[in-house]
Amino acid sequence: MTETSPGDSAPSATRCGFVALIGAPNVGKSTLVNALVGSKVTIVSRKVQTTRALIRGIVVENNAQIILVDTPGIFAPKRRLDRAMVSTAWSGAHDADLVCVLLDARQGLDAEAEAILTRLADVAHPKLLVINKIDLVPREKLLALAKSANERLAFTQTFMISALSGDGVGDLRRTLAAMVPPGPFHYPEDQMSDAPIRQLAAEITREKIFQKLHQELPYRSTVETDSWTERKDGSVRIEQTIFVERESQRKIVLGKAGATIRSIGADARKEIAGIIEQPVHLFLFVKVRENWGEDPDRYREMGLEFPTE
Repeated sequence: MTETSPGDSAPSATRCGFVALIGAPNVGKSTLVNALVGSKVTIVSRKVQTTRALIRGIVVENNAQIILVDTPGIFAPKRRLDRAMVSTAWSGAHDADLVCVLLDARQGLDAEAEAILTRLADVAHPKLLVINKIDLVPREKLLALAKSANERLAFTQTFMISALSGDGVGDLRRTLAAMVPPGPFHYPEDQMSDAPIRQLAAEITREKIFQKLHQELPYRSTVETDSWTERKDGSVRIEQTIFVERESQRKIVLGKAGATIRSIGADARKEIAGIIEQPVHLFLFVKVRENWGEDPDRYREMGLEFPTE
């Protein structure tokens, strides 16, 4: 043990904490995570219910590390997978140091938002209100929404942002950095997510499926990265399998003469290559795995607990 003299300069104290993003499906949680991090770390889609597991984005702001928990959108669960996603979202809220409650400025306090605010009353952590998509509604409506939401629940602060354009995101990032508790960093300073790169690659391919197929394919599809091989020429060979539940769905993913799967693969390959900064050779396979939504192993691979009821 060594003593320090009063003249010695002490290192600046670090802060580190978990921030859960809670909201109804499609309010922009994943877009906000990517905006705060400054890089893509989680799936973004116009489709609801695309986030399945607690994928964390990691932000360093000044002397603080903010670990963002992008929870699945909270909705009325019907299937076993739905129940697992909703349970995961609420566990993320209870386990975090801070909670950001996202509202869609266009939707306001609809039935889904009201239900979330009611249940959040039982969450003891400080809660921040984040009204997203502010560029799509008049200012008067924004002020009225902020007033109504604060009357429903005690929020520490209110932020009005556009996660897509970045408007207001910097103020939110700085506030979160000041509010997370003192403590050492949990991750290296240059790490942006705790999701393995193989998992992120699978999520990117799954996003491209949503974008290409729109309403044609139900949400019971999943993607797994089977192999990741670094080649001598500096490129990466990636093999992934897209699992669906029925042969008719497999034909939809393949498309006429394989056109759809080629398009999905081209888009996914380009984005993965941009993230890892290496040339990518992506090979996609489509297989039928009946009732994969009832298989506990698939839930564990997605970071979800398998509901027993």
